[in-house]
Amino acid sequence: MADTRQSGTARSYPFGVPDRLNLDPLYARLRTQEPITRVRLPFGEEAWLATRHADVRTVLGDPRFSRAAGVVRDEPRTTPQRVGTGILAMDPPAHSRLRRLAGKALTARRVEQLRPATAEIANDLVDAMAAAGPPVDLVGAFSTPLAVRVICRLFGVPDADQGLFGTWSEATVWTTSLPPDRVMEHLGSLHAYLAGLIAQRRNAPTGDLIGALVQARDTGDDRLSEPEMVELAAGLLAAGHETTVTQISNFVYVLLTNPGQLALLRSRPDLVPAAVEELLRYVPLGAAAFARYATEDLTLGGVRIRAGDPVIGALSSANRDGAVFADPDALDITRGANPHFGFGHGVHQCIGAQLARMELQVALQTLLGRAPALALAVDEKELEWKSGLLVRGLRALPVTW
Repeated sequence: MADTRQSGTARSYPFGVPDRLNLDPLYARLRTQEPITRVRLPFGEEAWLATRHADVRTVLGDPRFSRAAGVVRDEPRTTPQRVGTGILAMDPPAHSRLRRLAGKALTARRVEQLRPATAEIANDLVDAMAAAGPPVDLVGAFSTPLAVRVICRLFGVPDADQGLFGTWSEATVWTTSLPPDRVMEHLGSLHAYLAGLIAQRRNAPTGDLIGALVQARDTGDDRLSEPEMVELAAGLLAAGHETTVTQISNFVYVLLTNPGQLALLRSRPDLVPAAVEELLRYVPLGAAAFARYATEDLTLGGVRIRAGDPVIGALSSANRDGAVFADPDALDITRGANPHFGFGHGVHQCIGAQLARMELQVALQTLLGRAPALALAVDEKELEWKSGLLVRGLRALPVTW
């Protein structure tokens, strides 16, 4: 049984500057040669990094790994300040309580009720693109307004305030893109705004998500405190907005640069749901999950993990594990079973997963149906990518049709 804690200097992590949506080749070598390795992130203490699917699944799903244990530790992270707070920093049963109450508000039925409105918004945006004429930046003209309008419809945010959400939401996925004081300013404004919406819904109940949270808080057996409600609403906003904006554009970019798969999807629009799942697996949106702390001595991937050690699951690496996925580095929208970690796994699996799936499906269906000749308007090498965020994405995606 190996214990490589003292075997050498920990690797710097992330391994290097992201190259578009390409996964660092070091992950493949680690999966076969050193699946559990020591890493040091820009901030916080050293950690173990799990790179294989089975080990990442264990880290995310085994109750012997705790998120709450990191609250009093110098958690390994890419930001100067902690970002994994609120429900993200809890374990059951405290986590279960908040998750259950949130689940009463963000139900599958509520998400599906939004599908026709989402399709209407998507078609309106394509109408505006057609009126403007090509080339058009898909990020600014489609991805961003679609996600903003849908999440604002879900939250019951007035149209006049929707622009504020786009500004504030970036602070929920920052690393170095914003100075810390600006991040705190945005988060403070967001929390104050959400507190105002909550107060309004208490005085005048509504059928939107905030109204449902208020009802769950005020009538359920488990009562949400006011700060818990605000934190929970902010977490739902982050889960339902910024990452969806990024993934819509990422998915379109990947399809446009994989013409064979794009042609197949155009000829088989019934494959859109499967294509969304495969793109969730294929696109390395973020480097890794938040660290979990071992609550007892255990063995992971043949390595001895001591109680109190932080372990990080490399989600993107796990999604390319050849032991689970045939031809893992190829995009295959006809792939069958697809146990990807695009939304994480375990008790902290993204609570907005069904909302994101619905939006991504509608986005692809609308663009494929309305713009069958969609193509990049510039050379791929000219595209600019965001930096300083927890997620990878394009600053702009110029397209023509």
